[in-house]
Amino acid sequence: MQSKKVSVGNLRSISYDAAKRVLVVEQSSGTFEYANVSPEVWRRFSTASSLLSFFKDTIEEDYQKRRIK
Repeated sequence: MQSKKVSVGNLRSISYDAAKRVLVVEQSSGTFEYANVSPEVWRRFSTASSLLSFFKDTIEEDYQKRRIK
């Protein structure tokens, strides 16, 4: 699993499991899992110049979340 600590808005860390195609996002309000995220979306997200904007515009709008913590 690839992971990256971040401190942008309410985002604290982001992780991706390529084998399962699962994105895990730790936010100040909890930790959420997003299923069926492609490696390309992960690459674009983890390298975005505006991580929070990419998250809001792409991840939150296109993928269902499930609270895991």
